[in-house]
Amino acid sequence: MKEKSVTSLDVAKLAGVSRPTVSLVLNDSKAVSLSEETKQKVRNAARVLGYKPNSAALMLRRGATNTVGLVITEGRSLQVDAFIPLLHYAIAGVMREAGYSLLLETFERKENQNPYADLVVSHRIDGLLVLSPSTDDEDLKALIEQDYPVVLIGSTGHPREHCVFTSTREGTAAAASHIMDLGHRNIGCIPFSPPGFAATDSRLRELREALSAAGIALQDDAVFHGDFSAESGHAATLALMKAKPDTTAIFAGNDTIALGVIGALTSLGLSVPGDVSVVGYDDLPFSGYIAPPLTTVGIDADKQGRMAAEMMVRRLRGEAIEETRLAMPSSFIARGSTGPVRR
Repeated sequence: MKEKSVTSLDVAKLAGVSRPTVSLVLNDSKAVSLSEETKQKVRNAARVLGYKPNSAALMLRRGATNTVGLVITEGRSLQVDAFIPLLHYAIAGVMREAGYSLLLETFERKENQNPYADLVVSHRIDGLLVLSPSTDDEDLKALIEQDYPVVLIGSTGHPREHCVFTSTREGTAAAASHIMDLGHRNIGCIPFSPPGFAATDSRLRELREALSAAGIALQDDAVFHGDFSAESGHAATLALMKAKPDTTAIFAGNDTIALGVIGALTSLGLSVPGDVSVVGYDDLPFSGYIAPPLTTVGIDADKQGRMAAEMMVRRLRGEAIEETRLAMPSSFIARGSTGPVRR
């Protein structure tokens, strides 16, 4: 027998308030002044019962705003990751042509608070684009299951998600093959973020698989996570080279991290690629013009942004979408930062 879904009436009964009061609290309405005690009772009851408002229904009742939100799940990356401006520019162009404004927001998670509530429940936007979603984001999962217009730039693997992501498996395999063909066997990795981000976890997993297929194990003590910035890549590289001084090749989680990797190696008196080869991800505009030019796995930020925005427009217009998970290919670009293993 199908389990009965929780309603706002159930929340009202448990909290000892009226159903309209539940609606006012959970929609964060300012139309009526309510005590903090009442608000807390309602929120506690909703949390205990697992009740979440149907965001799609709220949008239909309140009308359109002609605004779409773009949420950056890690606000610090805005300061350091050159991939995001390229993506934002592409998305904004498509939305503007379709008659929508684009609202850029960062992700802030606080205890017992839905980080999307201010945008979605208060109806500041008609749809939501989420960059680098986390696989354990329950609030995002709830929006997807309520059929709210969400398009992910990346993927959580949810069966009902709409997403555009880059398949880096082919590019990673080509990069790993290139490094091994150059004779490298002592390989390290500096992912671009702490564990938990879908792109970070998948790139590390794919690298392990590519190396393992050739009989090379990427050891856990050869992996030092960065924290989005080139500075963090620099620090992680110093730690890696202290722990594994025989490392001859490093895979950086993205091109920004790779800048820090090369800087750290230089500070240690090591040459790139004479002593250590370096591989990045993204192929950012500067990547071919640094010294040495960066070998990288190419990801088309402009195309990914346009595809995600176009999918969002189709969702908002109620058009049928046959392919809800669009995978873009990656490419391998060999440049001067990789060379034969040192003898």
